[in-house]
Amino acid sequence: MAAGLVAGCGGSGERQDADEASGTFKVDVTRAAFPARQHLAASSELRLTVRNADTRAIPNVAVTLSGNDPNVPGSGFATRSENPELADAGKPLWIVDRGPRSGDTVYVGTWALGRLDAGQTRTFVWNVTPVVGGMHTIRWRVGAGLNGKAQAQTASGDEAAGSFRVSVSRTPAQATVDPETGKVVRGTPKSGGGE
Repeated sequence: MAAGLVAGCGGSGERQDADEASGTFKVDVTRAAFPARQHLAASSELRLTVRNADTRAIPNVAVTLSGNDPNVPGSGFATRSENPELADAGKPLWIVDRGPRSGDTVYVGTWALGRLDAGQTRTFVWNVTPVVGGMHTIRWRVGAGLNGKAQAQTASGDEAAGSFRVSVSRTPAQATVDPETGKVVRGTPKSGGGE
């Protein structure tokens, strides 16, 4: 991959996607989960499980997230500020505490988990913490490669994509520390009985 990046930056002139397989690959998204109601500062998990429904191996199964504005690619956990004074117009809606393991790519908002053989599944998991209250949308799209030559679609020929509409409460969830175990307990603490 590094050689392709160097070549794409003025080296031999070879395209970065020269070695990517081309074609359309069939996938099933067997699980797509993200809590519809969340609280500020309380972590949540976004989980997508993708199954290769094709007879061929998918070269590099990937997921791209976009946010409230579908025209801003890679903005899944962020929104775009219209303030012209900002050097970076991206404004986080969630902090990504941990993304899919070994899934980082050079593309903003895209994670890839490598080759996926026929019939096999791969699960993408993000642990995130919301930092802005209100209604937010996260759109997801499955890819079969990173550079657009390998496409993913459902068995019916539709784009392998979907979205989550999430309401983030503007107040943090109530939490206390259990004095006996030292663990954080979400919600109203149980009243202790006298001895």
